[in-house]
Amino acid sequence: MVLRRLLATLLHSSQLVERLSESRPIRRAAQLTAFALLQAQLRGQDAARRLRAIAAGPAGSLGRRAARFRDTFTQELRRSLRERPRPPPGSQKGPGPNP
Repeated sequence: MVLRRLLATLLHSSQLVERLSESRPIRRAAQLTAFALLQAQLRGQDAARRLRAIAAGPAGSLGRRAARFRDTFTQELRRSLRERPRPPPGSQKGPGPNP
């Protein structure tokens, strides 16, 4: 409790905060943070641009892709359900007397 109050008092000291902001490790951390945020923003803009280009492509192109994805997904799901190993008879839990 005392340590928390001491730390809060130190962090609310404008003189200490200013001196810390001028220190090399804090400046470097701020630079790295700004770089990461800028890179994330640029990548997000690039992804949005590519999505707009796909959507603005030939009429129905996006719809055909979605339909092809749906068909492939359902085919793979059905195939995996057919190929799934079945448990031996009598090993399933269900209604009835339990041994």
